[in-house]
Amino acid sequence: MSSPDPTVTSDAEPTGAEQSFSELGLDDRVLKALKDVGYETPSAIQAATIPPLLSGRDVVGLAQTGTGKTAAFALPILSRLDLTQQTPQALVLAPTRELALQVCEAFESYAAHLRGVRVLPVYGGQGYGVQLSALRRGVHIVVGTPGRIMDHLDKGTLDLSELKYLVLDEADEMLRMGFAEDVETILADTPEDKQVALFSATMPAQIRRISAKYLRDPEEISVKAKTTTSANTTQRYLVVSYPQKVDALTRILEVENFEGMIVFVRTKNETETLAEKLRARGYTAAAISGDVAQAQRERTVNQLKSGKLDILVATDVAARGLDVERISHVVNYDLPIDTESYVHRIGRTGRAGRSGDAISFVTPRERRMLTAIEKATRQPLTQMQLPSTEDVNATRLTRFDDQITAALEQTARIDRFREIIGHYVTHHNVPEADVAAALAVVAQGDTPLLLSPEDDRPTRFERDDRERAPRPDRDRGDRDGDGDRPERRKRPARGDFATYRIEVGRRQKVEPRQIVGALAGEGDSRARTSAASTSGRTSRSSSCPRTCRRTSSTG
Repeated sequence: MSSPDPTVTSDAEPTGAEQSFSELGLDDRVLKALKDVGYETPSAIQAATIPPLLSGRDVVGLAQTGTGKTAAFALPILSRLDLTQQTPQALVLAPTRELALQVCEAFESYAAHLRGVRVLPVYGGQGYGVQLSALRRGVHIVVGTPGRIMDHLDKGTLDLSELKYLVLDEADEMLRMGFAEDVETILADTPEDKQVALFSATMPAQIRRISAKYLRDPEEISVKAKTTTSANTTQRYLVVSYPQKVDALTRILEVENFEGMIVFVRTKNETETLAEKLRARGYTAAAISGDVAQAQRERTVNQLKSGKLDILVATDVAARGLDVERISHVVNYDLPIDTESYVHRIGRTGRAGRSGDAISFVTPRERRMLTAIEKATRQPLTQMQLPSTEDVNATRLTRFDDQITAALEQTARIDRFREIIGHYVTHHNVPEADVAAALAVVAQGDTPLLLSPEDDRPTRFERDDRERAPRPDRDRGDRDGDGDRPERRKRPARGDFATYRIEVGRRQKVEPRQIVGALAGEGDSRARTSAASTSGRTSRSSSCPRTCRRTSSTG
């Protein structure tokens, strides 16, 4: 499948006239899904790569993480998918399980209106049973790490004979992590007439060689992101699990001194859901999305400008062109899909020389996107901690003090109430301090003024990393778990055990079962000899301990 040097296009950069997804030739059902999630205009890499991929041409896309590459290859694949074919039509190789899961979720989101599309994530750390049963039922798209894909190919459980599309996502990262041999094996074992899309942040010699060997006359597209953020905007992030985002946002609203705020979410459905939760907590919040009528949008924006509204929950599309001077904070409740969207979002604050704050919620699975944002903006984001009970209580007490101070300035009303309090003290013989405390209780109502220590449970946020950490892949030493090949596990020393390395493997046409069988046979002979000498009976057991299977090394 060797080819001449790839055709090189000019660097793709955003232009003044924004293109719409409807102009790219995508399936109408895919366009409907894009509208549902609030996507309106394609990023530079999407606009440049979708048309050639739809036409069936191989593509080499050079772009940084966070520029929207997933949609660049997922949308054309879904638009050309044959739902009657039950064997895998598309294979996406990703360097880590986290990226594989993200890509899988993106496919499922874009396929919301394509009935019957089945997408399967395949990665180390997950049991084979789930993957095998899904493959038996039939899948259209497989997204996996090279190590586990190779496992399935070796076992004959993954049929790629009718594969039409193959994507190498973060190709340079896969090679850096030692998957070059696996990637080339997979490329060589798939149909020659498949369409290949290779995406990489850089183009080292090894990537260039793979492109020349396995891609047919590819079109090379390079995207240079131009992203700048205001120096007046302080950028912070908070690591938090998805279920705890509402609680985390509430804590932040308690302690941050903000005028107006925009909270960005990913979907239009989430805008109203979150706005309702904030209103239930006593905040003046409203939602806008691409589906909100223009008249309603203008009313909501005017309320934000006038101070009748403090929090606006919005999608990217709805907030385009929004310019409200009193917006002091932007919160990325959901991280955007690309770095350009991030820059557009936080550009809503820190305008006209004013200072601004941008806070991003980052789930453990989104750390790669955080790194991409820092790299693209050339500005580090400072990690913040969830405000503690003490922080919230200190803020509440300060505000309570301010309310008392403001009330004391209303001398006419104070004089009238002083008379009322004096009358109560005289007739009930109660100290004035107790009466003041009782009035505070009446004013506060049933909601406690201060949080209790039981309300401060930061471990539920910190626990998320441990809860989400997949179990080691016992079949391949977890080589494709986090990408890097781990050191071999050292077994605890017991007795006179010794470690042996067997320098043979598949290249010598030796199967793991043959090695295990040989070890089991030798062990069985020694067992029979030992048993005969001690009890006069011959053991017929020929089973090898389970640890034998883990210590044998195959190439």
